[in-house]
Amino acid sequence: MGLPFDGGISKFYKDAAPQAVRAAIAGARKNDILNADYPYAKRMKREVYEAEIATLQVELVRLQAWARDTGARIVVVFEGRDAAGKGGTISRFRANLNPRGARVVALPKPTEAEASQWYFQRYIDHMPSAGEIVLFDRSWYNRGVVEHVFGFCTPAEREKWFSQVNAFEKLLVDDGIKLFKIWLNVGQATQLKRFLDRESDPLKQWKLSWIDVEGLSKWDAYTDAIGETLARSHSDVAPWTIVKSDDKRRARLNAVRSVLTQIDYAGRSKNGLGAVDPMVAGGPDLWHG
Repeated sequence: MGLPFDGGISKFYKDAAPQAVRAAIAGARKNDILNADYPYAKRMKREVYEAEIATLQVELVRLQAWARDTGARIVVVFEGRDAAGKGGTISRFRANLNPRGARVVALPKPTEAEASQWYFQRYIDHMPSAGEIVLFDRSWYNRGVVEHVFGFCTPAEREKWFSQVNAFEKLLVDDGIKLFKIWLNVGQATQLKRFLDRESDPLKQWKLSWIDVEGLSKWDAYTDAIGETLARSHSDVAPWTIVKSDDKRRARLNAVRSVLTQIDYAGRSKNGLGAVDPMVAGGPDLWHG
């Protein structure tokens, strides 16, 4: 089996990646963190992670039982750079939840009819009913970032979206939905290393798309679009939680904790949740490109 997209990721690594990025990848040892800005030099030990995630997954089951019993509606939006670990984090969220009351929404490219509608319209149908938890694997934030970077929307369309997004989210919250927005972020070397691993693994190649390949050369454009989007859509009603995900284990733990610690659900452990690590997860001030 050949490499997907004619080996475009490997070609970028060899011919176009910044020298510092290539050096970080080439010199990395097992469990090294490639991003120099990450607060830890090594990945969390597996045995520590597995013990902590198991405890948090019990708490998620308790959260779901509370939502079912009270009719609470919960939405968690997962956004982030490509290869930041959205899918793996979502998988840990829902691993032990009853699928009848917890679902993932990952919408494809809009149909011709959907493209003619109000931008937020196709997302509304997927909002939770009483007792449900809905996890969005990407969301209406496509317009703020990827559509802008690739020219899939006009500047005027994006500006119109900015004028509506905070009001849209306020409507959701005012109607009783508990809304959480998580942005997973990785450094450039971490992202490229994960893409290279996917490119060479036949079992993971399906995760790649041409946008991933083309986006490698648009790092700075993504950085600008993300920074603006976070700044303009962070609000008291619907704040962002930024999670540094160069270490997937710490990212998953802190993403889960960032939700659990903000809901006073029945049976919540007084000591078992642990605390969100402020060096890994926090507000937009944690975003550094």
